[in-house]
Amino acid sequence: MKKVALSDLKDDLSKFLRMAEKEEVVITRHGKPAGVLIGFESEDDWFDYRLENDPRFLKRIEAARKSLRAGKRIRLEDV
Repeated sequence: MKKVALSDLKDDLSKFLRMAEKEEVVITRHGKPAGVLIGFESEDDWFDYRLENDPRFLKRIEAARKSLRAGKRIRLEDV
């Protein structure tokens, strides 16, 4: 994880976007963490990020897990 001051980020945003493709970049304001810059190497990475942070998708996953714990399962062959 890389830390960068907001003033430096504003001067060269494209450089830090490229850097964020490899690792998260913590943006600081007056030396304190203020945000995170997350880059995507590919469209698939962007899609994965959207799914991982979509509340509707997360609710469906939780409902499916709850169903499995309750013993309600459908075999793949039956689908």
